Amino acid sequence: MLAGVAVAVAGVGAVLALTDVDSPLRGPFTLFFLIAAPGAAVWAALHGLEPWGRTVASVAGAIAVDLLVAQGMLAVHRWSVHGGIAAVTVISSLILFLVALKRMGKIRSRG
Repeated sequence: MLAGVAVAVAGVGAVLALTDVDSPLRGPFTLFFLIAAPGAAVWAALHGLEPWGRTVASVAGAIAVDLLVAQGMLAVHRWSVHGGIAAVTVISSLILFLVALKRMGKIRSRG
C-alpha cells in the first residue's frame, strides 16, 4: 500500500509540474517525483545488493540522474522545467525497461 501511495504522489507531482498548476503541493510532490522515479529505476537494477546498500545507491543514483539532466540541459542552453521532468521520466523509464528486458532474458535462458 505504501508503494502505491508513493507512485500516486510521484505521478501527481509530475502532472502538477507539467501542467503549471498553482498549488502548494507542486514543489514537494515534484521534488518527490524527481527523487523517486530514478531512485526506483536504480533500485530495480541493483537487485543483488543488501537493502541498506541498495537504498543508499538508489538515492545517490537518483541525485546523479537529476544533476546530469540539469547539467546537460544547461550545457546546451535548453533548460526548462517541462524538459527536465520529461528527461528524468524518459531516463527512468528506459532504465526500468532495460532491467525488465534483462530479467526476461534470464527467465528464457533457464527454461
